[in-house]
Amino acid sequence: MKRRRILLPIIVLLVSVAFIAIGIFRNEVAVVLKKAVMICLECIGIG
Repeated sequence: MKRRRILLPIIVLLVSVAFIAIGIFRNEVAVVLKKAVMICLECIGIG
């Protein structure tokens, strides 16, 4: 049981890092940044 408590967060961390790396290699950083800017501009009434 104690081993599971240690292993589960490590697995979740590795999977999340893998998904972040996949997103970076697919150049989705630019897409996310563009959407974030548009949401911010819409919130303040400019976009």
